Amino acid sequence: MKNRLFLCVLILTGLGADALAQQRSPREGAQVDLTGNWVPLITEDWRWRMVTPPKGNYASVPLNDAGKKVTEAWDLAKDETAGEQCKPYGAAGIMRMPVRVRISWADDNTLKVETDGGQQTRLFNFDKTKQATGPRAWQGFSSAEWTRPPAGRGRGGAVPPTPMGALKVVTRNLRAGYLRKNGVPYSDNAIVTEYYDRVSAFGIDYLNITTIVEDPTYLTQPFITSTEFKREADGSKWSLSPCKTEPPIASKWPLDGR
Repeated sequence: MKNRLFLCVLILTGLGADALAQQRSPREGAQVDLTGNWVPLITEDWRWRMVTPPKGNYASVPLNDAGKKVTEAWDLAKDETAGEQCKPYGAAGIMRMPVRVRISWADDNTLKVETDGGQQTRLFNFDKTKQATGPRAWQGFSSAEWTRPPAGRGRGGAVPPTPMGALKVVTRNLRAGYLRKNGVPYSDNAIVTEYYDRVSAFGIDYLNITTIVEDPTYLTQPFITSTEFKREADGSKWSLSPCKTEPPIASKWPLDGR
């Protein structure tokens, strides 16, 4: 009898936690607090992130022949004349740019990510009923979900968390753009999957983002990067600037490792 009573309590407790979790909005049930002002830590790939690499430099990007052809034909002046200065600032490349990021809740179901450089706004939609509408855009349409079980759920009913992050974001309906400022392309067939997580060490908060770009048009395999940001105390260093690509530097490095 005691064992049956104990089992009933466990079941009811789990069901109650599940019901409570379903009633809570994504904002109320956030697994980590990602809001605030963040500055990127450029500790790797400096030569591709801080400056415009030489034309034809696509080292470490798994381009197919079509992608290489587009890269080698890149023309900065042509992009500027066509009004496409924001091609490197699309969702597949923006988080690798040296731009500050501000994260806030637009509403209880939508997380907003803004950049000062390029003045881009991304909306992460937790509402699964929303679908992409309208023309393709630099930031596309992003669907989001928490990957860790809500607080209060028992281990028996919890979905195992992904080791890559507490927040998963999948972006589609993209306008074709660049993975790097020197014309390394992704097409409008690209799908961007991101995992966001926050960790703290020695009183400092860090934002870790794993980005996976899949593009059957220009890539032979997924292009994966890991990017780190540090939280800033406030927005005093926030400085808006338009999309801009500096001329490529003189070639001093191997172009593609061949």
